[in-house]
Amino acid sequence: MHVLITTPFHPAYVTAERIKKAKNLELLLTAGIGSDHIDLPAAAAAGLTVAEVTGSNTVSVAEDELLRILILLRNFLPGYQQVVQGEWNVAGIAHRAYDLEGKTVGTVGAGRIGRLLLQRLKPFNCNLLYHDRLQIDPELEKEIGAKFEEDLDAMLPKFDVIVINTPLTEKTRGMFNKERIAKMKKGVIVVNNARGAIMDARAVVDACSSGHIAGYGGDVWFPQPAPKDHPWRYMPNHAMTPHISRTTIDAQVRYADGVRDMLDRYFKGEDFPVQNYIVKEGQLASQYK
Repeated sequence: MHVLITTPFHPAYVTAERIKKAKNLELLLTAGIGSDHIDLPAAAAAGLTVAEVTGSNTVSVAEDELLRILILLRNFLPGYQQVVQGEWNVAGIAHRAYDLEGKTVGTVGAGRIGRLLLQRLKPFNCNLLYHDRLQIDPELEKEIGAKFEEDLDAMLPKFDVIVINTPLTEKTRGMFNKERIAKMKKGVIVVNNARGAIMDARAVVDACSSGHIAGYGGDVWFPQPAPKDHPWRYMPNHAMTPHISRTTIDAQVRYADGVRDMLDRYFKGEDFPVQNYIVKEGQLASQYK
């Protein structure tokens, strides 16, 4: 019996070619969340099991998203750079700094991370919107005070701050292209901790350069690791980091515990928690179809 554990941080993606070569491969297990580093149709066709540690990093990523919203909205990074460089120019920071209160903030994708973010935004007294395939539980929606928007394109011009929380699939790859970004409000803040390939990289650079996007922040790139000449490293008004939002010490403990639990179950012939499956018995989970 052979098991392969993979992670999105490893540059060797599990392609159809690699799956074909791995004659004894049975399980692809992500120590975290997300399986776009795996050719899922090829894995399904080969009868493999693909699983993840669902829920292991939701708190970590949602907290990081809130951090990036505030960093960009308050124009924090230029102020920090002033201190490092021995400067002092309050007006140079204040002309681009805003309160979060009263702003229209929303998430494209309201799964576990998106819902947690909306809950954490409620105390800031924002106008909260969200778009997803399905509405969240009506009681939770009422408790948070978030409004469901069925039409993404009609929703985009309303945002002061937009957060991307949708998984990367063939349907969402390149979702935010030049045309869609143009529908956003001039001066919008964009945060993306989901996947870099959801965005058109050049369109983001152009929008940041023109000021249409007032600030772009996130920790996901395409490809990963990001090459030294990746244009997002050098575009204005960004708050980009390596892929770190999911790697707090607390999250790493949850990864380790989840992987150990699933390996124990696997070698005992037991099923995983149903929400952890990405591919089971040749069938893709619905959100990846």
